[in-house]
Amino acid sequence: MHTSFSARTEAQQHQPRSERVKIALDQISFRGRGLQRPECVLATSDGTLYTSDWGGGVSMIATDGTVTRLLAKGPFDVQPNGIALRRGGSFLIAHLGAESGGIFELDRHGHLSPLLLEVDGRALPPTNYVLEDAEGRIWVTVSTRLMPRNLGYRRDVADGFIVLLDRGESRIVADGLGYTNEIAFDPTGEWLYVNETFARRLTRFRVGAKGDLFEPETVAEFAQGIFPDGMALDEEGAVWIVSIVSNRVIRVLPDGRQEILLEDFEPAHLDWVEAAYRDGTMARAHLDDVKSRKLRNVSSIAFGGKDLRTVHLGCLLGDSIAEFRSCVAGIPPRHWFYGP
Repeated sequence: MHTSFSARTEAQQHQPRSERVKIALDQISFRGRGLQRPECVLATSDGTLYTSDWGGGVSMIATDGTVTRLLAKGPFDVQPNGIALRRGGSFLIAHLGAESGGIFELDRHGHLSPLLLEVDGRALPPTNYVLEDAEGRIWVTVSTRLMPRNLGYRRDVADGFIVLLDRGESRIVADGLGYTNEIAFDPTGEWLYVNETFARRLTRFRVGAKGDLFEPETVAEFAQGIFPDGMALDEEGAVWIVSIVSNRVIRVLPDGRQEILLEDFEPAHLDWVEAAYRDGTMARAHLDDVKSRKLRNVSSIAFGGKDLRTVHLGCLLGDSIAEFRSCVAGIPPRHWFYGP
């Protein structure tokens, strides 16, 4: 049961806000070339970027744009969607297979090992995203139980869920979500945010001491043309959301207001996608042939640069990472100081 988003801290309500200026497409630059489906992007304090690599691993992009691929060796084949960087330098990978999912760990030598393949005695469906918290617990999202997954591209489908893996034990901690996508914690760790892509909603849950999720609140509902995928938080308490198809970057303020900071789409194409969404006929073709000038289906966002004011965008259909400068800094992610 979703309620309205009303629980704000006094500091957030009265914090001064930098004036936002819409980002023009000519302000966007690119880093790296030859990436394979960089759906998820992570940034660290040394300037290195990490992206999921559809070839079966992770790509690392240096500050000069040099790309190094770390591909898995061994008996397991993975199609990485979300990734997470761990303190020891290894990566967690959410496997988005055609018919199966799971969480795997990839070390810096290319050794891949399964970490979570089932929950509640059932095999994990194609798995979207993975996140590690300050206590070392692992949080996992599954967008839909339906296969093929495009059957879940409807506003009347709500079978996505969130899994918690804690000390070797896994359980579903939230269910009935409208195509569960990326998740993120607020700086206190008391709230977990989740994008529900085809419910067009940003939701947050209060996090209990044992990892239980309760008191769901609707932070924002999105209008036509917005399908929320990735997210990041800034130092003023706002949540930055990226939308597939319309290539939009939306800043959701602590009071619930929304600012569209960037967009790149062809109106006729977006109208075609919207018609399919309304009719319940949306399919892969509506995501795999996005019409735009510069951005190629934005799916992920991360703050980086020494001052955390460079915004990095991962794109489903791109082969590089898009970047632009922000006048507000992001909050450092948990992996910010993790070295190679």
